[in-house]
Amino acid sequence: MSGSSPAARVQQLFEGRRLTPTQRRIAHSMVRRAGDAPFLSSVELAELAGVSQPSVTRFAVALGFDGYPALRKHLREVAPAGPAEGEGEDTYNEYQQAVLGEIENLRHLAELLADPGPVERAGRLLAASRPLLVLGLRAASSQARGFGYFAAKVHPDVRVLDEGGSMLHDRIDAARRAGASALICFALPRHPREAVDALAHARDRGLAVVSVADSAFAPVAAHSDLLIPAAVGTGLAFDTACAPMLLGRVLLEAMCDDLPDAQARLEEFDANAASRQLFVE
Repeated sequence: MSGSSPAARVQQLFEGRRLTPTQRRIAHSMVRRAGDAPFLSSVELAELAGVSQPSVTRFAVALGFDGYPALRKHLREVAPAGPAEGEGEDTYNEYQQAVLGEIENLRHLAELLADPGPVERAGRLLAASRPLLVLGLRAASSQARGFGYFAAKVHPDVRVLDEGGSMLHDRIDAARRAGASALICFALPRHPREAVDALAHARDRGLAVVSVADSAFAPVAAHSDLLIPAAVGTGLAFDTACAPMLLGRVLLEAMCDDLPDAQARLEEFDANAASRQLFVE
């Protein structure tokens, strides 16, 4: 554990635990600010997570500590801030800090991918599904459309679900009847209730659910067979999602590895594109 990042060591505190929505918010905030978490007061952590101070105390007790001071002491032991933590932050403007925050998110993702097992498992599930459903609503709709665009170049039947409404469950049912066995969901804050309900419905219909979410504690976690987290940037007025986008491309690569005709399909597309002069060189 000594070689992992502070964020990874903090996250290990919560793995395998059933957390309430409020507790997930606190846990997510602690992971995002892992370098600062051991030095935050309960009031400061409550403000960071947007919850009440008593909620932070109850959260610490739920984790098995006598109270928040005991949790903070434990954090200082398992996730101490590095010597250069925060050094030079005040020399960057808000735009640079947002970029640096995304670079840190990508570093965390790189550490997570040191174990390729979950991504390889996801690739097998997605490659085997005919058709393959790709779900992403509201803020996550662009992630779903991007994944679906590239997936359709190598997968014979990709169906993107990027709009909610009363037809959403019907489209899931139709895909299941057509033979679908898996659905990939992109879930970003703020999490639409409709997306969570759609995943619950998909699992009720027997679909395996692979989720890309901003946190292992996202609301979609309860309805996912496999969730791979990729943090979003929160330094600007609107969240940035470089890490989820990159993780989507990684999952595409893993899916291609399990589609024996993926390369042939790509070559066929390139030949057709050239004959139709689709692109300007």
